[in-house]
Amino acid sequence: MFLGHFAVGLAGKAAAPKPSLGTLFLAAQLLDLLWPTLLLLNLEQAQIAPEPGVLVPLKFTHYPISHSFLLVLGWGLLFGLVYWLIKKDSRSAVVLGLLVVSHWLLDLIVHVPDLPLYPGDSPMLGLGLWTSTIATIAVEGLLFIVGLWLYLRATRAKNKTGNYSFWALVVFLVVIYFMNLFGPVPPSMEAVAWGGQMQWLLIIWAYWADRNRETINYSASDHQTIAPAA
Repeated sequence: MFLGHFAVGLAGKAAAPKPSLGTLFLAAQLLDLLWPTLLLLNLEQAQIAPEPGVLVPLKFTHYPISHSFLLVLGWGLLFGLVYWLIKKDSRSAVVLGLLVVSHWLLDLIVHVPDLPLYPGDSPMLGLGLWTSTIATIAVEGLLFIVGLWLYLRATRAKNKTGNYSFWALVVFLVVIYFMNLFGPVPPSMEAVAWGGQMQWLLIIWAYWADRNRETINYSASDHQTIAPAA
């Protein structure tokens, strides 16, 4: 899943308006930011293995550090704790921790059974939505639309940069999504890992766009705005 994770990050702004969209994206995509680094360090493994009827041409053979449910809970707790130590904002820390865990739950929907519950000899889980291209696009597209709607309800542009930079990010995410779905099979896992590192640019982009937007705090009769925090 790709758009679905960013959708949850967008939606997180409605639940926790203080963190930047960049921080929300970082939490929602943390596992897939850890994974390519662990691949490059040979601490986790995957293979190029296209299969008929399976949308993603990768076989995830060993990724207990980044994607076992037990350690994902730990990553979520750690992320939320670090944010709380820096910002002393309990609500946002809890939301960010849940965003980290949401990544595994969304992956559970799309992956074929390859997600471990814990490191070692664990059962492998996955509901296999990736076996249907139409269903995958429909589910991720719906999630993205809902997440986008919630983010736009919670924020507005302070200037032209806040408008254009955000919508350019949205378009870029959609383009990358369809390029990943229908582009050529990657030449190597090293190429996949380095491509995964490019997601850091999306995090930086989100910080920039959100810096030029402000959150909207509605009351019964009018509204006031609060500038977003980091």
